[in-house]
Amino acid sequence: MLKEFIVEITKNAINSAIEDKKLGAMTLQDNFALNAEYPKNEDFGDFAINVSSLSRFAKLPPAVLAQSIASYINCNDCDINTVAGFINFKLKKDFLNPVITEILNLQDSYGANDCGHGEKVLLEYVSANPTGPFHIGHGRWAAMGSALANLLKFSGYDVFQEFYINDAGNQIKNLGRSLHIRVLQELGHSVDFPADEAARKSYYPGEYLVPVARMFVNDEPEFSKKLGVEISDQQLNYLSSYAKEKMLDLQKELLNKFNTHFDNFYFETDLHKSGKVEDCVNKLRKLGLLYDKEDALWFKSSLFGDDQDRVIRKSDGSNTYLTADIAYHYDKLERGFERLINIWGADHHGYVARIKASIEALGHDPHRLEVLLGQLVNIVLNGEQMRMGKRKNMVTLEDLIEEVGVDATRYWMIIRDINTTLDFDIELAKSNTDENPVFYVQYAHARACSIFRNATSERVDVHSNKSQPAMFSSDELFDALMNANLDLLWNDQDEKVYAVTKKLVLKLEEFKSMIVFAAKNRAPYLICKYLQELAGAFHQFYTFSRVLSDNRELTVARLALVKSVAIVIRNALGILAVNAPEKM
Repeated sequence: MLKEFIVEITKNAINSAIEDKKLGAMTLQDNFALNAEYPKNEDFGDFAINVSSLSRFAKLPPAVLAQSIASYINCNDCDINTVAGFINFKLKKDFLNPVITEILNLQDSYGANDCGHGEKVLLEYVSANPTGPFHIGHGRWAAMGSALANLLKFSGYDVFQEFYINDAGNQIKNLGRSLHIRVLQELGHSVDFPADEAARKSYYPGEYLVPVARMFVNDEPEFSKKLGVEISDQQLNYLSSYAKEKMLDLQKELLNKFNTHFDNFYFETDLHKSGKVEDCVNKLRKLGLLYDKEDALWFKSSLFGDDQDRVIRKSDGSNTYLTADIAYHYDKLERGFERLINIWGADHHGYVARIKASIEALGHDPHRLEVLLGQLVNIVLNGEQMRMGKRKNMVTLEDLIEEVGVDATRYWMIIRDINTTLDFDIELAKSNTDENPVFYVQYAHARACSIFRNATSERVDVHSNKSQPAMFSSDELFDALMNANLDLLWNDQDEKVYAVTKKLVLKLEEFKSMIVFAAKNRAPYLICKYLQELAGAFHQFYTFSRVLSDNRELTVARLALVKSVAIVIRNALGILAVNAPEKM
């Protein structure tokens, strides 16, 4: 990667200059870090390294220091200049041509790397209760989580995706009670949910259970006929199981539609049935980390960084939510995963310390758990932020997908850092304009594909209005691209053409380092940012460079560059699980 190469040759130059005693008081034992950046003024060069911080070692002015280091840099294929404490590098074609060649050779694997070194990662996200449809926040976790999984896999991590189903506790019985009312309504009974607000909280009165009730009556006609206003525990358990199963089926169906695929759906009830929850409590007890207080059982989590101790068993003998969560995370580690990554809502901020405390208490490194806390999604319509639920077709993820499509929903959900609030502009996400980021990127890919179709299709001469044969056959063009004379890209006397071509190639090369950085920082949003910049560089190149011309060799060279753009856009969108259309 070019940034790393620039840093390395600069470090070598510094070491050589120190050995020749040209850097004042600086020694080989001094610790320093260098970063290659893009100069704010493109006239200075393609990369810049600020060495001003080394003045504290050398006891020399930054400008003198930069000049001394630059004189030792061995790089025949780039021009080097200094400005104040900056060393600037302007690359020549011998650095640029291999970028295109590498992309054409690697195709779909361009940008893939092994920075994860095969680390076994369990990535848990969404994990919504099976009591209702996904809300828009779930959509952000689904898009971010699946994109992160793809990014980590592309970067050499061994990723396992898991959805934790909280199917123990009162919420499932409440779901069964709610289905009971909907089934009675379907059978013509005059019943409704409680009018009292406090009592109503024990139900799920949303209309999404109406079609489930209709399915139940169809699937279980005899059972349905026996239902009265009062039901037995056995009837309630059956209704609850049916409702849970159907809601999960609907959730899974939507996840598949949203290009989000899990390796495992882990049921909390299975965690209890296996005895793992009780085993975990007993393990903490044997370690002397539990105590009784006020008829409840407390975990000494404050010993491990939590701000206070936590109840894990209430006075009525039932476990708290934390108890199962402790057992679940312990089970993750016992299954052999080296890294646990959870995507939670920002309201779970205080929960992180509790889980990390339990991991440490049970003998594991708490740093093996990473929690990404996601902020809210604001729906913006006609420039104004909407209150959730004000407009029915904006309440659920499914409704949002129906409104703007899978690609736009996914891209917009990923486009911002998960730590920041996301403003989802509905009208902009639906628009076919350059202001819509997903359209802007997809159009760049479609434009690149269109150029290739034109190169392999019959043409009409603008002067004679007669058809002319295609410039290339598909097979002929493929061979030509692999043997393109890329030096011709840099022979144009037009400085603007040269500049936009170089900018585009450097942006293509940046894909590799961007992917590594995004993977290490769990930041798929950086791919969106990169794609906007790459699409902009390509559109600019297209504006100033005529790709298809009478100069056959130059046409092939520029087509090689266009093909490289299409490959990188496709690879990047593939990580986001967003389509790269060939026509728009």
